[in-house]
Amino acid sequence: MITLHGFSFSNYYNIVKHVLLYKGLEFGEDLNYGGTPEYLAISPVGKIPAITTEQGGHLSEAGVCCDYLDETYPEPPLYPADSFARNYVRQIVRMSELYIELSCRRLIPYVFQNGDAPEALQAEVNTTLDRGIPALTRLCQFDPYVAGAEMTMADIYLRYVLKVAAMCAEEKLGRDIVGEIPGLAEWVAMMDDSDIARRVDADHEANTPEFMAYLAERFGL
Repeated sequence: MITLHGFSFSNYYNIVKHVLLYKGLEFGEDLNYGGTPEYLAISPVGKIPAITTEQGGHLSEAGVCCDYLDETYPEPPLYPADSFARNYVRQIVRMSELYIELSCRRLIPYVFQNGDAPEALQAEVNTTLDRGIPALTRLCQFDPYVAGAEMTMADIYLRYVLKVAAMCAEEKLGRDIVGEIPGLAEWVAMMDDSDIARRVDADHEANTPEFMAYLAERFGL
C-alpha cells in the first residue's frame, strides 16, 4: 500500500492526497513534520510531502509524486492523451506554482506572526502577481474546468495553490486574487463542492491546532 508522508495543513501534501483520493487508491498516512534523520531517508531534502510506493521506493516533491501516481495508476487520467494538451496542463501547473503560490508563500511568516511584511517584500510579491495573474487569465478556460471540459492535474494544483496564495495576498497585500481572474470564483465553488475536497479540507482543519502547536514549540511563534 502507498504511504503518504507529511501533514494535512500543508497545501502540497493535500495536492498529492487529492490525487490519491481521486484515483481511488488505497493509502496510509504518516503524520510527519520532517526534520529528522529518519525522514531524510524518505525525502532527501526533508520536504513535505513524500510517498512510499507499493514497491517500497520513496519519492518527494509534490509534482513528482503526482506524475508518478498518474503514470502508474492511469485511470482516471489527470493529463490528456494528446501531447500538446498534456503540456498545456503542465504549463498551467507550473505557472500557478511559480508566479502565484511560491511568491505569496514568502508572506507566510508574517501571516503566522500577525506582523506587517516589509514594503520591499510586498512590492516584489505584487510584481510577480502582476505577471502571474494575467497569465492565468489568458490560459485558464473554466469550461467548466481549468483546461476545458475534463478535470486535469491543473484543477487539483490550482485549488491548493490558491489556499495559500489567496490567504497571504488578502491578509498582507489587501489583494483579492480570486476576484482578479474572471471565472475563478465560480470554478472555486465548483471544486469545493465534492466529497474529496470536503474530506481534504476537514483533515486540514483537524490538523491545524496540532500544527500551530508544533510551530509554537519549534519557532516560538
